[in-house]
Amino acid sequence: MDLEKEESIDLGKLWQVTKAHKKVVGGIIVGCTAIATITAFLLPKQYESTTLVQTRNTANNLLAGQATAAMAALGVGGGSGSTSNYMELMKSRTVLEPIIDDIEWEDSNKIPTAKDFAKKYLDIKNTKGTNLIEVTATGKTPEEAQKISQSVVDNFLKMQTDNSQQTQSLLVQFLNDRVEEAKKDSDDADRKLAEFSREHKIYNPSDQLKTAITQVSAYDKSIADLQSQQKAAQAQYDVATSKLGEQKAGAKAYNINDNSTVQGIRSKIVAKQVDLVGLRQKYTDSHPSVIAAQQQLNQLQADLANEVSAVVDSNAASLNTAQMELVKNQAIAEASASAAKASEEVVRAKKDEIEQNLSKYPDDMVTYLELKSDAEIKNTIYTNLVQQCEQNKIQEAMESMDIQVIDPANLPDEDKPVFPRKKLFVAIGFVLGCVISFVYSLIMYKRKD
Repeated sequence: MDLEKEESIDLGKLWQVTKAHKKVVGGIIVGCTAIATITAFLLPKQYESTTLVQTRNTANNLLAGQATAAMAALGVGGGSGSTSNYMELMKSRTVLEPIIDDIEWEDSNKIPTAKDFAKKYLDIKNTKGTNLIEVTATGKTPEEAQKISQSVVDNFLKMQTDNSQQTQSLLVQFLNDRVEEAKKDSDDADRKLAEFSREHKIYNPSDQLKTAITQVSAYDKSIADLQSQQKAAQAQYDVATSKLGEQKAGAKAYNINDNSTVQGIRSKIVAKQVDLVGLRQKYTDSHPSVIAAQQQLNQLQADLANEVSAVVDSNAASLNTAQMELVKNQAIAEASASAAKASEEVVRAKKDEIEQNLSKYPDDMVTYLELKSDAEIKNTIYTNLVQQCEQNKIQEAMESMDIQVIDPANLPDEDKPVFPRKKLFVAIGFVLGCVISFVYSLIMYKRKD
């Protein structure tokens, strides 16, 4: 108790001491406030400008029907990137170096790198749960801040457009080669069917054979779609491999096809393909049952793409963003091609079972059925690839709009810099002066005691 009494402060006496030294106390407060105010006026001003953009997916629907889902799963086009990828790409050297070169730096020896520039002058953030990105730039003048913010978005859009058009051009080139091959195969199959029909006088098959043809045609359509998917996947794989250059990566590098989850999804895709063939033997493609089965198949193919992406993400963290996207496209293409090939093998086996029952028909009829089946498959493959190639040509001619500017970069008010904030500096100086004054009064109080 005696110790507490000795260490207690008599506020009344402290106030009297403060009043006795009011000139010094007041001088400290005024001095600190004045220093803070002068500092606020002397420090270089900084302004902020913000551009608000919205990301959106632009996955191309390159093929009609079943092949659409396959190409959507492959992620062909400019919309394969996520919001976080876009944010990282906005900090890349390709985007920032032209901006750095355009700024007049006081010391040419202290020009920042793209990485340092992004840390000091940019604040790129995503509002959680949305596809909105805010690009906030800091500059010495309102015009400089606005220019930096707008240039980041403009340069990013240009980079995405160039990359997208380059990818589309390369994909069209690969697809054109496959279209030419498919055209040759289709014409050859049609010619063989026509020659056989003329030679054996088979132009109007019997009703029984028509029924058999209808059954087999359902399998032919699925086989054609599956082969189209494999060719499209191989084209996408070749594009990714070509752009990666020396770096070899893909499903094999990350054991994609050995992953248990990927294998499970692939088995479900194969089973659903068989179910779809059975439904097509009974109904047209516009029947609700066929549509529902197709939607379920589309979802499984999307699940396969998502799972492959997750596997690559967990094993390729050392890659930069651009390489990561290429590796994902490559791995997804390989996994999709593998699923399509497995599905084709099962569907062909089912078709062979039906064709074994055709032995009761004359040899000419069976040969006619085989030639007609082959022609239908190759014609469908050719049609699908032409549709896909034309769609890519259209996409190539369009600007890549992976992000859309919602609010352009604003021009900050010259009288309202974000730094230094004069009122805040004055308040801090005043509070600091009060603290120092209190400490000074406390020292004088102790000395008096």
